[in-house]
Amino acid sequence: MSQIERVGGKMNQGMKVPLLIITVALLSMSSLAQAGPAPGSSITEPKTGMEFVWVPAGCFNMGSNEGAADEKPKHSVCFASGFWMGKYEVTQAQYLKLIGSNPSEFKGAPNKPVEKVSWSDAHNMAAEMSYVAGGNYRLPSEAEWEYACKAGRDSSYCGPNDKVSRFAWHDINSGQTTHKVGGKQANNWGLHDMSGNVNEWTLDCSNDSYAGAPGDGSAWTRGDCTKRVLRGGSWYYYPGGMRSADRYRSPANDSKDSYGFRLVFQPAPAPLQ
Repeated sequence: MSQIERVGGKMNQGMKVPLLIITVALLSMSSLAQAGPAPGSSITEPKTGMEFVWVPAGCFNMGSNEGAADEKPKHSVCFASGFWMGKYEVTQAQYLKLIGSNPSEFKGAPNKPVEKVSWSDAHNMAAEMSYVAGGNYRLPSEAEWEYACKAGRDSSYCGPNDKVSRFAWHDINSGQTTHKVGGKQANNWGLHDMSGNVNEWTLDCSNDSYAGAPGDGSAWTRGDCTKRVLRGGSWYYYPGGMRSADRYRSPANDSKDSYGFRLVFQPAPAPLQ
């Protein structure tokens, strides 16, 4: 709950009731802003079967002052409203259903993550999902991705602890291939494969640092937009390359067998009463 600062010096007797009314109103508004599903609550989109997990409003510290130059400076980001994040990476079956093709290198199971998709491919699939399912489906911003990854912890990794092999497929345990989504432990908000399996495209353009980055959790659409940012590492990354602050940048038209994505569903704002 946000603090309400007292402005000025002494209050006279006649001001007490109005201030009490204003304070109650502000507290009520604050409570409404925080209302919503419990963190980790899930829903299923009926036309595609895609599952989404509720990520609540809140603030977190993004980046790392101990990491690479593009992870600096560590800075505060605050979300005024929550959003629904894909519980799993988009699967080959889901991509095939919406787009009509499966570009993946590692086929063999429909619930493996789709890969060999470019940023443009992922962006187009989100648009198709919005049309078919109705609503606003899109790639997550980098800030949304890292916030959901950390799940209320100022942690170095996306899992509930730092034992990476429990929640991630990486170069030591993957057998040099992708695996069915959800096969590893979820993080504290019920999101699977935020580390490893496939690297995940985000909306953001490439920038060499966080200097000037948005503080409201929105995508950074300035910089070198011929390149976009991926997060999370993949099946061929070493565990240390799967830190929550790690950033990877690649041409938007590039597709590799380690590139995949998950979607965000952004509910429409509630109408004013």
